[in-house]
Amino acid sequence: MPDRRNFDLLVIGAGPGGYVAAIRAAELGMKTACIEKEAEPGGVCLRVGCIPSKALLDSTEYLDFARRNFGEHGISAKEISMHIPKMMERKQNIISGLAGNVRKLLEAKGVQLIRGTAGLMPGNQVEVRDADGGREIYGASSVLLATGSEPVELPFLPYDGERVISSTEALSLESVPGRLGIVGGGYIGLELGSVWTRLGSRVSIIEMLPGIAAALDGQVERMLDRLLRKQGLEIRVNTRVVRSRISGEEVVLSIESGGGEEHVSFDKVLVAVGRKPLTRGLGLEIGVRLDSRGFIIVDEKYRTNIPGLYAIGDLIPGPMLAHKASAEGIAAVEGIAGHNSEVDYDAIPAVIYTSPEVATVGKTEEELKNLGVDYRAGVYPFTGNDRARCLGETAGLVKMLSHARSGRILGVHIIGPRASELLAECMLAMRLHIRAEDLQKTIHAHPSLSEAVAESAAQLTR
Repeated sequence: MPDRRNFDLLVIGAGPGGYVAAIRAAELGMKTACIEKEAEPGGVCLRVGCIPSKALLDSTEYLDFARRNFGEHGISAKEISMHIPKMMERKQNIISGLAGNVRKLLEAKGVQLIRGTAGLMPGNQVEVRDADGGREIYGASSVLLATGSEPVELPFLPYDGERVISSTEALSLESVPGRLGIVGGGYIGLELGSVWTRLGSRVSIIEMLPGIAAALDGQVERMLDRLLRKQGLEIRVNTRVVRSRISGEEVVLSIESGGGEEHVSFDKVLVAVGRKPLTRGLGLEIGVRLDSRGFIIVDEKYRTNIPGLYAIGDLIPGPMLAHKASAEGIAAVEGIAGHNSEVDYDAIPAVIYTSPEVATVGKTEEELKNLGVDYRAGVYPFTGNDRARCLGETAGLVKMLSHARSGRILGVHIIGPRASELLAECMLAMRLHIRAEDLQKTIHAHPSLSEAVAESAAQLTR
């Protein structure tokens, strides 16, 4: 029988924050258990978030590229089509394979994986309830909360799982909706809008703010907006949904824009207005302090106000990103073990996996202006990059921002081919406080997309 009293660490949630934290704790010699309510570890990111969305984005990007670009490359194909069930099967195989890998990693490190729904109890004890109604009590010196987040529901547009859906259902549709409305022009809405547009749906994105992906650098946001519209997405900014109703097989939205109101109909509506901490049933009533938005308040060591209780990832303030949760999980358990560890929040990347991709780290030009920072901007378009021309993917640019006097890189914003991969050297440069001149003088392979990064740095040194 497992010992339920003498764990050094209990981790609640086996997502990218929880399972990474559990593995690091085991490596540091802690007797560790990870509690997960789902059948397999991996969390929202693996099951219904990052991984399935990228699988669908990659599949449909191949389809779109073949249709648009094969002729230019001299490739002739009589008919190009997508088999939706096969695409979904591939997505599920990827999820299953990666979940199995996570389980093997936990087992290899000696982490006990406990299946069930966890609830906090006083004294660093956790009640775990299984699907059959069984109940066990576990205890530990420390407990780490890593349960992630869930989609925000609008009161006037509640989910029904059929006509009004969340990102979870949008990742598993069995057929292409003729008309898909997306409420919210953030990362999730833009990515899933791209997937279903490529598959033939007429997609309309409705965003109440003046622009899509509001946190982006303004120059990059405007280019992304233009390119997505060119691909067939309808984007309506400064537009607010005020009412909704189901009429037969349609969802009718009442929207306001410019002082006027109109009604638009869709076969399905995806609500993608953000996510919130997943704390339902977690037992925070034992006295865990929350902020006004429902996030758990922690200090620099990820400690809550309850001794021995920690929280990371989407449960605490900051960007809701899988890699942020992983970094915080490692920092939290290293702190528990007595090591000095911290997360560099100035160098956390964010990526939108549209085509072209958008990858960003650090300050935007608007933020630097508002802060009164004396800065310089170096911009280099992919139209000037030899490798991008060979690929036939020249849309986009690299924008680098540096301090005007010291040359220290303050932010990098890339829209273009493989932007997510190109950003890596920029993040390292920022973390090591490398100047733009140092990055420019680093020899980059020719021809390569990475030369665009060096060229943007060169703009800052001339």
